[in-house]
Amino acid sequence: MTSGMTQKLSACRKALMATAGVLAVTGPIMIGVTAPQLRGQSKTTSVFEVTSVKAFKTNGPIGKGNPDLHGPVFLPGGRFTATAPLLMVIAAAYNIPVTSPVSPISGGPAWLSSPESIYDIQATAANGAIPDGLSASDRADRMRVMLQALLADRFKLVLRRETREAPVYALVVGKDGPKMPRADIEEKDCPATPPDGPATSEACHRFTGGRGRGLQARAVDMSDLVKFVQGWTDRPLVDKTGLKGLYHIETEPWLPMELASSTPASGAKQDNANVADLPTLFIIFERLGLKMVPQKGNVDVYVIDHIEKPAEN
Repeated sequence: MTSGMTQKLSACRKALMATAGVLAVTGPIMIGVTAPQLRGQSKTTSVFEVTSVKAFKTNGPIGKGNPDLHGPVFLPGGRFTATAPLLMVIAAAYNIPVTSPVSPISGGPAWLSSPESIYDIQATAANGAIPDGLSASDRADRMRVMLQALLADRFKLVLRRETREAPVYALVVGKDGPKMPRADIEEKDCPATPPDGPATSEACHRFTGGRGRGLQARAVDMSDLVKFVQGWTDRPLVDKTGLKGLYHIETEPWLPMELASSTPASGAKQDNANVADLPTLFIIFERLGLKMVPQKGNVDVYVIDHIEKPAEN
């Protein structure tokens, strides 16, 4: 990506966002300013009934590897919990992919990329606000609106979304059609597993594995696949398959993209596998009946125009 079209995360900000990746072609959309308006709606549907926001003090790393931290989790019964950098909470509230090779969030004061940004946030919705029987994805969608209102109220967050043109990979269906089997479960029957909690073999919309172990998922859609895999691509991945519903996916490990463009040394290994024996990510998708096509496309970026440290309670 050329300078000016995309902005890479700083090393500190990348650690924060990973604990858990140009001309605007449309007008900016003010996101944060809409959240206070939600407070004028029914309290049982738009805001948390009880909230607690406290600065978190730690002597450990501010990202992955600190046992005292855990990412944002939307729990059954309308409970939200996070002990995490604020950037992660913002990403959860607006469903912003944090594995993108392009920084999805920019702007804001310097303290957002420091230990000062870590907060312990606990929130509970009113009885009946999150009905029993909702799928995990529907529950998360409703609670994201509540979390947006919390961020606007307690942190005075104003977030601006812009759509920019940049190099992307378009994920499309191959000429012979998809080769992935349909999942053995429908969306309405998916277990009530927190969408941001640990992956399990029974969970829907969750992957286990990764580049060094291959992909394994019981029931995921194409949006899940794109969000998960683009953590290992060198440009954003955009779903243009048109495929709907849930699929079962299993793949073998693949070659890191930085090695795919060069000739690896003889006997070189990556993730305990011989590099010469690994397929590229392009081949992995071909075996799923999909194709990763380089092209120009639109990507969403989010700019923090205003944010404040909150008063604790």
